[in-house]
Amino acid sequence: MPRPPLARERVLDAFESIVINDGERAATLDATAKAAGVSKGGLLYHFGSKEDLAAGLLDRLDALTTTDLERMAAADDGPVAYYVRTSVMEDDALDRALIAASRLAQGGSLPAGEALRTVRRRWEDMIRPHVRDRASLNLVMLLSDGLYFNNSLDVNGEERLVPHRTELDELIALVLRTTAP
Repeated sequence: MPRPPLARERVLDAFESIVINDGERAATLDATAKAAGVSKGGLLYHFGSKEDLAAGLLDRLDALTTTDLERMAAADDGPVAYYVRTSVMEDDALDRALIAASRLAQGGSLPAGEALRTVRRRWEDMIRPHVRDRASLNLVMLLSDGLYFNNSLDVNGEERLVPHRTELDELIALVLRTTAP
């Protein structure tokens, strides 16, 4: 697949950053063009409206999720361990796309809400064959959600709410023992 033009990616990056940092209402076409360092005409060449920008962001989320699922399927320690371990993200592309999509959904975007539900279903579908039952699947998904949420609290706090390194490895081993088919 050919790489999208650099200006298009800069525009999406700028839109994503504004949505994350300032909220969906601040992510106007003018603000996005300025942050991307392109003219409004340059932005409109790639995205004809704010809805098109949001759709581009959700397409990015879908592509990043596909890449993540490929890595999950190939992970040496298996999909469950991979999923739990990567729930402690640190400002990577997938993390930023998830946060931006969440902000859009919180602002009332139905497509963003559906995209987030689709991402979750895709992760569940990958994990389901590797756990014993629905309760085990829920345990893995909710543990991951808790790690992800608490990781955001750790960023600027002194507390260590999220296990790292050895503690995370021990948690993953416990989850694998508890949920294995």
